[in-house]
Amino acid sequence: MGAVTLLTAVILYVGMARVGDRLDAALASDIRMAHYAVLSTQVATFLVIATEAVQTGIAPDIRADRVGSVTDRIQVTFKILQADVKDAVLQARGLGIDEQSRYGTQSLGIARMEAQMQSVRLAMLQDTNDRERLRAYLDIFSTGFDPLLNQAVNTERRFRTRILAGIEQLRRQLTQIALGIAGLTVVMVGGFYLLLIRPLFQRLDGLRSAALRIGKEDFSIALPTTSNDEIGQLYFETNRMAAALAARQGEVQAEWSRLSETIAQRTEELRAANATLEDVDENRRRFFADVSHELRTPLTVILMEAQIGRMGSPDPEASFATIQARAERLNRRIDDLLRVARSDSGQLALEKSQLDLTQIAAEVTEEIQGEIDNAGMTLTTDQIPALLVNGDPNWLRQVLVSLIRNAIRHARQGRVVHLSFEHSGDMAELAVTDNGPGIAAEDQARIFERFAQAGPANAQGFGLGLALARWVIEAQDGTIATTSPLPRDTALGEAPGTKIAIRLPRVTG
Repeated sequence: MGAVTLLTAVILYVGMARVGDRLDAALASDIRMAHYAVLSTQVATFLVIATEAVQTGIAPDIRADRVGSVTDRIQVTFKILQADVKDAVLQARGLGIDEQSRYGTQSLGIARMEAQMQSVRLAMLQDTNDRERLRAYLDIFSTGFDPLLNQAVNTERRFRTRILAGIEQLRRQLTQIALGIAGLTVVMVGGFYLLLIRPLFQRLDGLRSAALRIGKEDFSIALPTTSNDEIGQLYFETNRMAAALAARQGEVQAEWSRLSETIAQRTEELRAANATLEDVDENRRRFFADVSHELRTPLTVILMEAQIGRMGSPDPEASFATIQARAERLNRRIDDLLRVARSDSGQLALEKSQLDLTQIAAEVTEEIQGEIDNAGMTLTTDQIPALLVNGDPNWLRQVLVSLIRNAIRHARQGRVVHLSFEHSGDMAELAVTDNGPGIAAEDQARIFERFAQAGPANAQGFGLGLALARWVIEAQDGTIATTSPLPRDTALGEAPGTKIAIRLPRVTG
């Protein structure tokens, strides 16, 4: 049986090695096919670019620049294909000289394609705008290159087909050998089982039954110890182990009960402590991220006004007033940070009061007007009545400024931003509307998430503004919602546009 096993191992090793060689060759063929596909795509791109350059009659230096980048990539692909053919010739040594020769002929076709590519490339680099002449070069290249590429691909397919056929033939041979060895093994195993294994199995079955009973915590076992061989000694030790386990079972059960009670108590205490710590940590991290976002704008304005003052501002009083206002706002944000750092919950307590929407709108307009002018945009505002709402004036003003700043950043081409007012029942609404490209439907569900941004991945900002706005408004018993695109009768222009509306409870009575 050892000899049969060794023979089987040798046959499997040799067979798998041969199969592996052919599989490697097939995989290499697939890789070369992929490289041919890349070459085909690159050549098609070259023809499109070159044809467009010839048809439009652009300057020779611009045409050379456009064509050169494409032909450089094609040259890299040719080098890869030549390297592939060399590797294929080396791998084909085990397949015979004929296979090596077939693979070697592929390099001739690649060389001819490369020569045609070099010829048309030099033609495109000529300092001439003769369209007919350049178009003739492209036509000659197109009609000559495609047959060569098709021939190379078809040859590679035939190589792959022969490799797969060789694998199938080797599989049939290995199957026949395996069947023969299996038949011999069955005969040998049958004799071994009847003469030696079966008697031992009967004794081992008794030992197995005893083990199953021990596994079920049944320790009343009495195996026969009439024989002193290895299995007889195992019978004796099993009987002794069962007796010892029966004595220990009572002790372990008592200890386990006490341990389970202790673990359950400690686990519950740890779970409660972890929940408290997670809530505090999450609140602190969320607030510091939000306020850090709000600290950037006052600092930017202060630095800008300071630079204007250094260069000789015509109205230094206005610059200093702006610096003072922004510094006071920055001081308020720092006070917020200090209150959170000293608190146990990590949450900012909003200072709600009755505030006038007219005053809030005026302050927002004054604060953002400079950025509107710098962006070349226009901010229009509805006539807002003297209406009182419940909320934190500082944070409401900051939210509206942030929404207008988002419109400046993302809808500058629309040129217009509108601050509108509506009220119905016990709610008042302030809305910021732009004439921008709008927000995609798949992005509208996540723009209020932290660090989420709609639009291109390189958009300015950290994606905290709308998330902070929603938190502030909802903490004041209000709502914030987005509409995009806008209905045509409410849009500011031809663009889809976006409207972000804030609703707060009115002060009645």
